Amino acid sequence: MTTQPAPAGTTYPGKTLGIIGLIVAFPFNLIGLIISIVALVQSKKAGYKNTPALIGIIVGAVLLVVGVIVAIILISVFASLFAACGDLGPGQHYVDGVTYTCS
Repeated sequence: MTTQPAPAGTTYPGKTLGIIGLIVAFPFNLIGLIISIVALVQSKKAGYKNTPALIGIIVGAVLLVVGVIVAIILISVFASLFAACGDLGPGQHYVDGVTYTCS
């Protein structure tokens, strides 16, 4: 099946949903990714190309991966901090030039 551009002034299935998916992909990566995938599938079934949905899929996926990597880094940093405080006990400690304040 070949994709064809929509005639001027007409809409095609998934066009609006693709734009919404692209916009939502920035603040809510996973939701925007899902909406964009749905929009792209709708457009492909109708035989149209949906560039906003494709960009929404790319943006959503990239930002989701970056978010997961940042979350893993933050979890490991805080886990090491909590482990250090668990070993040192409550109070303020100086270890290798770093000040730890544990409650």
